[in-house]
This record gives sequence, C-alpha cells and structure tokens, in this order.
Amino acid sequence: MSNSFTQNIATYVLQEIMLAKTAQGVGEWSQAFTHLERAHVLGQASTKWHVYVHSLMLIWSLRRRDWRELLGQIFRIIGAALTTAIGLIPSGNTGGANVSPFQPMPIANDLAILIEGAKK
Repeated sequence: MSNSFTQNIATYVLQEIMLAKTAQGVGEWSQAFTHLERAHVLGQASTKWHVYVHSLMLIWSLRRRDWRELLGQIFRIIGAALTTAIGLIPSGNTGGANVSPFQPMPIANDLAILIEGAKK
C-alpha cells in the first residue's frame, strides 16, 4: 500500500492504540486486545503499522504471560515485515494468535469506511 495510505490511516490506528493503552491501564486486558485487533485491521495494509501493531500485541502477551500469543506474535511480526509490502495480507484478519494468520475475515463496517477513505 502507498505511503499516503500509511499517513492517512495513522490517526485511526493511533486512536485504537490509545484506547488499548487506556483499557490496559485500568486492567481491562481483553478490551485492550480488542482495540489492538481493530488497530491491526486498520493498519495491516501498511508495513509500518502492521509490524508496529503486532509488536504491541507481543508486548501485551508478555505482560499477560500468554506464551501462546507471544509465540504467535513473533511469527506474525516476521510475516508482516516480509509480506505486507507485496500485498500478501489476509484482509480483515484481526492479528491475534487465536486465528490463522492466513484467514481473511470480514471487516467491521466502521473500519471499512475508514480504510476506504484512507486509500484515497
């Protein structure tokens, strides 16, 4: 995806990241991860945001001592770094280790609107 997409989607990805940090700060770990998943869906067409969100998911898994998630995120960070730029991403995939990294998923309507707007 173009550099303009990376810039255009940044506000929305960062908004979800801030919501994740806020939720995590009050011990709402599940809600925090949900916001990271939303950030992943928004930014997965940008190598920068794709790798960054997976890195935040890895940190989340370390804090939770969720070793399955941690291993999944290591694999996903490498995959995101190597394949995003050539378009090998499963659209809508939420990015957690609880789903196949190759499985396309439906995109929530509110996120789809933001993604389409950022492509322009």
